[in-house]
Amino acid sequence: MTYCCGILVRDGLVMIADTRTNAGLDNVSTFRKLHIFSKPGERIMAIASAGNLAISQSVLSTLTEGIEDPNTGEVETLMNAPTMFQAAQRIGRAIRMVHATEGPALRSEDVSFDVSFLFGGQIKGSRMRLFMVYTAGNFIECTTDTPYLQIGEHKYGKPVLDRAMHYDVELYEALKTGLISMDSTMRSNLGVGLPIDVLVVRADACEADLNHRIEAGEPYFHDLRSRWSAALRAAHQNIPRPPYKSETEAKK
Repeated sequence: MTYCCGILVRDGLVMIADTRTNAGLDNVSTFRKLHIFSKPGERIMAIASAGNLAISQSVLSTLTEGIEDPNTGEVETLMNAPTMFQAAQRIGRAIRMVHATEGPALRSEDVSFDVSFLFGGQIKGSRMRLFMVYTAGNFIECTTDTPYLQIGEHKYGKPVLDRAMHYDVELYEALKTGLISMDSTMRSNLGVGLPIDVLVVRADACEADLNHRIEAGEPYFHDLRSRWSAALRAAHQNIPRPPYKSETEAKK
């Protein structure tokens, strides 16, 4: 299991991904799930993956090596895509190519073809965009109404984003909220865990403002987790008890 979220606000893009993978309780490993493709000043793109690790690695390798266009003979990669939309389409085509190659073998072993991606970034001269690409290779785009997308074990971290996130949130406030969302997920699902990879990109910069890995024991993240837990307990205690009478009290 994994948890990745992408947040697109007016000031820029935040992408966060955990690194835990497991194939059973006694087979837990660490793999990077947030991958960056960049030419500073010209373009920066990031892909976060969830699902079957072998499939996601095959898709990423296919994108890195490129997909030959049968009409032009051009080898298409993310780095030569003219737009973010066409780059997202190339991710979809790579997924379908891997499915055509590996899908029959997976079905014969009763293994589902399970993979999804968050894809965000900017190409110089165009706007910053964020997409979620599904197993079938189709995708949706993040909007200003709901300026975040999630993949993997998303249900525990979603309430935090629902309540706190909007398009005009300052960029590093968006990062803080994303990290609280990650902590909430880690608290409720042991399949999601440290280290956490973080990318922050300011709009129109076309290069990383922050590319950081949060390791176990990092002071800021430890403090954030403690403060958030304390704030929730305090908020709970400050809410008045329900005014409803119990059945025993009602009969008096």
